[in-house]
Amino acid sequence: MATGAGLLSMPLTMTDVWGANEKAFVPVLNGQIMHSVCRWCYDKIPFETFAEEVKKLGITSIELCGPAEWPVLKKMGLTCALPWGEGLTRSLDKGFCDPANHDELIRGFEDIIPRVQQAGYDQIICFSGNRRGMSDLDGMRNCAVGLRKLMPLAEKHNVTLVMELLNSKVNHRDYMCDHTSWGAGLCDMVGSEKFKLLYDIYHMQIMEGDVIATIKKYSKYISHYHTGGVPGRNEIDETQELYYPAIMKAIVATGYKGFVGQEFVPSRKDDIASLKQAIGICDVA
Repeated sequence: MATGAGLLSMPLTMTDVWGANEKAFVPVLNGQIMHSVCRWCYDKIPFETFAEEVKKLGITSIELCGPAEWPVLKKMGLTCALPWGEGLTRSLDKGFCDPANHDELIRGFEDIIPRVQQAGYDQIICFSGNRRGMSDLDGMRNCAVGLRKLMPLAEKHNVTLVMELLNSKVNHRDYMCDHTSWGAGLCDMVGSEKFKLLYDIYHMQIMEGDVIATIKKYSKYISHYHTGGVPGRNEIDETQELYYPAIMKAIVATGYKGFVGQEFVPSRKDDIASLKQAIGICDVA
């Protein structure tokens, strides 16, 4: 007892306290940005291990997870800011711009939308598909025809279908939804608040640049954001050309209250250290 009392009377440095209780601490974040991370960028880490590491960083969502992973997220006390479905609903190149895909896509989304709501989520990702010689206007019209058939169900279950803007220059050759103006036009054509865009900062920097001005102009059409360093899709620090603190402040200034998903591919040995750095960069006051 005397020894214990002596130890208790010894002064503790912050290093001592942190070292003894590291697992108990979760960083206090500024709250302007809700932080998420895309699972596929860290798929070499076992899912539950990754979830534990994510929670230590103050991240509350792991996204681009399918139904099989949702129970694990619930068990770990995490959400999925942007889930995806199964089968053709996850296909980037065979999407809504081709009417030949509509029947299968509609069946798939009719199955997954109620399950998204039941899991406690309110969005699901979708894709335009590739042009394959089709004009952008015809593709937009075709997408609208297919998507309109799903809007009553999406509205009933309060689930937003979110089409990702991808670059067709480097990563996804021939992908149709590759400019923000095209995506906004499709939103207007669909005519429902349950259809929005995923503005991927990495992809749109490659395709059109002018990121902050574009976000300001088209913010009402955007319900989700992704990050990534340009060029290379790696860390979002000073090794690449975008200045993410200014971009995050621009997003906050639009009144956006949703999640920002980290979707860069770590290039360093310590993936979690890169993710921690990215959260620090994006956690603007």
